[in-house]
Amino acid sequence: MPTPSTKRAALVTGAASGIGRAAALALARAGYDVAINYSKSEREAKAVAREAGRSGVRAILCPCDVADEALVRAMLKTVGDQFGRLDVLINNAGTTAAWKPKDLESISLEDWDRVFAVNVRGLFQVTRAAVPLLRVSKGCIVNTASIVGLRPGPQPLPYAASKAAVVNLTKTLAYNLGPDIRVNAVAPGWMEGEWMRRMLQDVARAVEQLRHRRGDRGRRRIFQLDLIRRTALRPAVIEEL
Repeated sequence: MPTPSTKRAALVTGAASGIGRAAALALARAGYDVAINYSKSEREAKAVAREAGRSGVRAILCPCDVADEALVRAMLKTVGDQFGRLDVLINNAGTTAAWKPKDLESISLEDWDRVFAVNVRGLFQVTRAAVPLLRVSKGCIVNTASIVGLRPGPQPLPYAASKAAVVNLTKTLAYNLGPDIRVNAVAPGWMEGEWMRRMLQDVARAVEQLRHRRGDRGRRRIFQLDLIRRTALRPAVIEEL
């Protein structure tokens, strides 16, 4: 492993779009070298890396399915080899499954297992592999949970259950890794973006109707990426943000 850089470094999983993209770019603007993880969205991840690089930091691409233990270990070795340190881990990678609300038979067990493999086991695997680097820097971890992990909503059952697991896992990881490594989570509610339009079409239409009727008052009921980005990174104590 190279001599640790004086520049802080971060790894953001699921960084090709949405919350992950916003977090990676904010970290870059704050002066962090960033490792941009993605699974399939290579073109989008490269665009994020280019934009992050404009802030004068190093941005490396880390293609990896977080559900694959061997690939996760290799990814963290790459981060250590390239940066020599890791100060912030944003566990944002996630997936969901299509279903018909209130129709339990519409969920396949294969989809259920895949959601938990990525959203829960993947989060644990990345965290475990990152611990040696984070202990040295006394760094921090921020996990992306969801409001449906705290209360019922229309999201698919496996997604909601996996986010409830993320909430619990955040607490148990904080207990086991603290005080050297701080562990926190954010639990966004409705959020503007492609995912809501694709997976929750009825909700997206209702949001547009609410906005049309109430203007800015309706808009404030829906989370936007800038607010999520600032909330997600606050636990990292990034004074520059």
